[in-house]
Amino acid sequence: MTPPRLVIMGVSGCGKSTVGQRLAQRIGVPFLEGDSLHPPRNVALMAAGTPLTDEDRAGWLDTIAARLSALAPDEGLVVSCSALKRAYRDRLRLATPDLRFVHLHGTRDLLAERLQRRQHDYMPPTLLDSQLRTLEIPTPDEAVLTLDIAQPLDPLVGHIEHHLQLNHA
Repeated sequence: MTPPRLVIMGVSGCGKSTVGQRLAQRIGVPFLEGDSLHPPRNVALMAAGTPLTDEDRAGWLDTIAARLSALAPDEGLVVSCSALKRAYRDRLRLATPDLRFVHLHGTRDLLAERLQRRQHDYMPPTLLDSQLRTLEIPTPDEAVLTLDIAQPLDPLVGHIEHHLQLNHA
């Protein structure tokens, strides 16, 4: 059985990193913070409050895809990555055919509240609305597990673990 390869996706403030780190720890695979792979130009744009374009995200997504495709058959990985559009998710799926996605979603008010409370090096709360506009909600044919971030962390992670067990990850 191949260890899970997952992308925890969603807009800024949904908890991708927190959920991803906790999940990776609980299932015994490494965690990769997708934001750490943004090139300096993307970081500067976001820090200035400028939304990224598809072109801006292309190299970043390719870097994440390269990390996924470099995994040995017996290696798993949990990656945090916004993966806002289906085309971005499809780009990542090309890297490893057994890649799964978990979409963390919440109300705009909850997301904004979380963004106001957190410290982030370059993702200002002002970019939330552009991310929400860019987000293409996964469709049923994508078989993405979608979870409400209003749940506490441990039950949220437990739900993902249960889903992985049911689907023989």
